[in-house]
Amino acid sequence: MLKRFFTILAVTAVAAMAIVGCKKDKDNTDLNLEEKIIGKWMIADRDGQPMLTNKKMVVTFASATKAYMSESLNSIPEAGTPWNDKMEADVAIVGNKVTLTFHRNEHHTGVHEYIFTEINDREFIATQKTTSTVDGVVVHTFESTVRFVKQTVDYRTTILGTWEGHCTSEGSVFDDGEEHRWEYKADGTYTYYVMDGDNWVPYEGNTLNEYFVDGKLLCTRWVDNGVENREWWEISINGNRMNWTALRQNNDGSTFTATFEMEKVN
Repeated sequence: MLKRFFTILAVTAVAAMAIVGCKKDKDNTDLNLEEKIIGKWMIADRDGQPMLTNKKMVVTFASATKAYMSESLNSIPEAGTPWNDKMEADVAIVGNKVTLTFHRNEHHTGVHEYIFTEINDREFIATQKTTSTVDGVVVHTFESTVRFVKQTVDYRTTILGTWEGHCTSEGSVFDDGEEHRWEYKADGTYTYYVMDGDNWVPYEGNTLNEYFVDGKLLCTRWVDNGVENREWWEISINGNRMNWTALRQNNDGSTFTATFEMEKVN
């Protein structure tokens, strides 16, 4: 009887240890995020669905306490149209939870909380909760599961110079089927050129003409006849060749991929 008692006790202890071990694995408190999170990451999926290029963002963790986010969004309810080129954020890491706090301006604060379930040298998966406040009042909040992909290239300086090309798909809203030129400058502005006879001339109809590149995300904006327009692309540059791709959405909810090819000119 005593032998049977100790056998039951031992089995119970092993089961309890297994439960504790499973809980630890489930909580992922040993992901070593302080080291693995360092680097540049771009969102790829939200709730298992590929992200449209115009909704993508890039987050660069410079350290375990500081990060930078780049994004260009048409609208966040009650918070305007963010245009953020490496906006600074404070980072706090506790266990498998990473919290980023952004101060977009003196009125608007954004908090992104990520509960990590997996991270490696290629991607990470986490539950994201985002809260936006204006003057201390919550104006927007949502929660989803996200997957970010590690970025191994950054074309911020590679894109500088003048490029000539054309759309290679039927997916660009602003394409007219002609060759065009863009001159990307180091100050974050660009000049858009069109053909006038045999000469390339700056297009006079646009103002503002700003852009930024973070990793391989290219965001542009310009004002035409008083209306601000924006475009988003994922780019790749190989020598004097540059390619653009973008996942877009039609009015009926279907998606398509737009593409563009261009060559650098002297």
